[in-house]
Amino acid sequence: MTSWVNTMAKRCDRGRSAWPCGAWLAAVCVCAAGLANGEPAATRPAAEQVERFGATDDVLGPLGGGEGYRRLVTDAHVRVRTEQQLIDALSKAEAGQVIYVEDGIELDFSAWVLGEKLVLEVPGGVTLAGGRGKPGVEPALLCSDAFATRPLIRAMGPKVRITGLRVRGPDTKIRHEPLHRWIVEDEKRVGKRERYYAFPTSDGISSAHPGLEVDNCEIWGWGHGAVSLGKGAIDAHIHHNYIHHNQRAALGYGVVLNQAVALIESNIFDYNRHAIAATGRPGTSYEAANNLVRENANGHLFDMHGGRDRKDGTDIAGDWMKIRHNTFQATHVPAFVIRGRPREKVEIHHNWFYMEAQAKAIISRVSPTDFLEMRRNQFGPERKVSE
Repeated sequence: MTSWVNTMAKRCDRGRSAWPCGAWLAAVCVCAAGLANGEPAATRPAAEQVERFGATDDVLGPLGGGEGYRRLVTDAHVRVRTEQQLIDALSKAEAGQVIYVEDGIELDFSAWVLGEKLVLEVPGGVTLAGGRGKPGVEPALLCSDAFATRPLIRAMGPKVRITGLRVRGPDTKIRHEPLHRWIVEDEKRVGKRERYYAFPTSDGISSAHPGLEVDNCEIWGWGHGAVSLGKGAIDAHIHHNYIHHNQRAALGYGVVLNQAVALIESNIFDYNRHAIAATGRPGTSYEAANNLVRENANGHLFDMHGGRDRKDGTDIAGDWMKIRHNTFQATHVPAFVIRGRPREKVEIHHNWFYMEAQAKAIISRVSPTDFLEMRRNQFGPERKVSE
């Protein structure tokens, strides 16, 4: 068993496993559960299965990535040390290639964004990597202090991987008071939403293509979203990242989806307005699994908007959501708010909510809630199980 897991990890180390990580991780877990007793897990009585609540480290390493993460990139086709070298390397990169930003390097694109509206465009099938997780290494930092960075990094095709980097934006603050005054003064003329977006905002990493993978990164300081997934970004995998201080008033998202589908797992979220948010337009779905969401937030933690928010004459709140095995440490805001009716259903199970009351932790803005399937969650410091 151990040798098989190691073999799969080595295949991932080369850039991307032949299987999606979630698939082979699931296989590892199923095989391990069965082999521990000398038989496949599927043949064992349910009572013998180990039941787990909340988030924990997994076979790829610690929650949030960093030291101990197993899918580090070490080999590269091109290594860069300057902003211009990275721009040139991306312009020439082909599918299957790895561009590595050398350890200890800071690449500041502020002037490029201000002067040329630069976006780092990563071609389809290309991996952009750094050394986060290497013992004793300061991983490369890609940053911009320009408020209109939208985004800093954009996937230009399918199966782009961004891994092992620190990605810092210009906007770590909530900015509630100045934005509120500005919006109230002009709200009657142009409307609240327009004023929020009229003030320059920023995104870290964005994609509108299938198969984006963002893993083992630290991403912070983005007024709109650390990772923004637009229409067409299906099969995205956002995992083992530390995503924090994306908390701009009325915006401020760790991961934001619009007609996109993503597996969001094994991340640490902290100081975001919403750790995960979604527009709720048809075609929008996500599975949030095994994430640690810390107590610092200025809005509810996970979200799905409804038609009332979009003012499109519907009550649609996405297609489906699966929320499982997460730890929600905040007690001053709800863990999950759904603001309409999904076209399919919402599954919420095996999470640990520090909040004691289920009715305050999970909120639906519509009724009836026949689309909500809640089972086997823990609440409060005593971890009482709700059936």
